[in-house]
Amino acid sequence: MELRQLRYFMAVADELHFGRAAQKLHMSQPPLSVQIGRLEREVGTPLFVRSTRRVALTAAGMHLQESARRILDEVDAVRADMRDYVGGLSGQLTAGFVSSANYTVLPEVVRLFRARRPKVSLTLVPLTSGEQFDRLRAGTLDIGIVRDELPRTGVGADSLSTAVVFEERLVACLPAGHALAGRTEASLQDVIAEPMIAYPRALMPGYVDRVTELLAQAGRMRVVEEVVHQETALGFVAAGVGISILPESVRQLVPPSIAVVPLAGSPTTRLLAAWRTRDDESAVRGAFLECLRDAASA
Repeated sequence: MELRQLRYFMAVADELHFGRAAQKLHMSQPPLSVQIGRLEREVGTPLFVRSTRRVALTAAGMHLQESARRILDEVDAVRADMRDYVGGLSGQLTAGFVSSANYTVLPEVVRLFRARRPKVSLTLVPLTSGEQFDRLRAGTLDIGIVRDELPRTGVGADSLSTAVVFEERLVACLPAGHALAGRTEASLQDVIAEPMIAYPRALMPGYVDRVTELLAQAGRMRVVEEVVHQETALGFVAAGVGISILPESVRQLVPPSIAVVPLAGSPTTRLLAAWRTRDDESAVRGAFLECLRDAASA
């Protein structure tokens, strides 16, 4: 039994007229009658009572009509679901993000994506950039929001693709009573002389490389603490342990006990979308990336 035969049968069952059913199916009547006859022989019983004046369903025909309608409705639903999936209107997306994205693009990205793709299941996973690189390569993330460029060397260094989605200034975070706190900007020479709260390169390779290369122009950093989260860094700064270089969006987190001073020359840090290069093109991922760009421009 073929789906085509069931559609022929349903057209006749709905119209109870072979001529009208043939017109509905955009075919001539004789081939339709042949197909219904084949179906009846296959199921082993007549499905229609035919006379010169009327066509009616037999009891077997009424039973098949109920089952066939359910089957064809399910097939149509699968077809529509696949159209949505291929077009990026349904499916699943798992996205990683660095914590600093919470204070820039992420809230608007989530709002836009859920409004534009309500049938897509979106899972958000907070991870450092390094953790996202590992999970992207392993295939357990579809897309990541990472901080600054990918590592230029190492295993899998060229297995990921990226696109810049947001850029912001770098700032120095220091105790409110610090001598630099009242300045409109801090030079690299001023910053390099201070004890530094830094971050592990394994977890934040792009960002650590960016800050290290920037400050290397003025000298060598004196790292006194290494932390994973910027909230922890701010706690050490408030305690007077040292200063820290962070994205300017950190202003949304700092208490009155911490001053935020832009770096001279307005050096910047960037958020990038990252995904596995060898993956097939994904309409869902493309839609998320579009939302990222729209959120950043807003």
